[in-house]
Amino acid sequence: MAELHLRKRHRLRQKEIIALSSELDAVLGTRTFGVEDTVDMAESQDCEVVFVNGKILAFKPGGRVFLTIRGLLRYPATRRFVTVDMGAVKFVYNGADVMGPGIVGFDAEIKEGDLAWIRDVKNLRPLAVGQAIVSAQKMALKDKGKAVVSIHHVGDKLWLLDEPKDKDKPVGEKATDEASEQGGE
Repeated sequence: MAELHLRKRHRLRQKEIIALSSELDAVLGTRTFGVEDTVDMAESQDCEVVFVNGKILAFKPGGRVFLTIRGLLRYPATRRFVTVDMGAVKFVYNGADVMGPGIVGFDAEIKEGDLAWIRDVKNLRPLAVGQAIVSAQKMALKDKGKAVVSIHHVGDKLWLLDEPKDKDKPVGEKATDEASEQGGE
């Protein structure tokens, strides 16, 4: 998988932060970041990426702002969700599109072309972000075929860009190494 490269990272002004967070708040029904937070934006090959206090918590695929999976974990949304059964979880988690028969719940206001976040029925935790290719009314019919096209999932380029760099080293190992260097056991 090719790495995601960012360029032109810049700090947003207060009015830009207010506009961005207001749009997210309205779309997702949650309170997100504000002017008290440090908000930066950068460009990538696929979309613009929004950093909040140094973490990638939002992105703009196709020019529309939406929370990343990490953003949805930090700011739990109440709107624009699609709930899938547990049989679909491993596929969606790995980047598969959401198929109609696997959908067990959804926000009734979703329209064709809207961005939506996908969650599992048991834990209600975000698995992916995608674009609805059918409206909520058509999702209710559970027709065959795709209902949501995945654009961001756990383990993709955007997710890995925000991973800690020393992920191969267990958390306690660094402290143990430092103690042995100082003459400890």
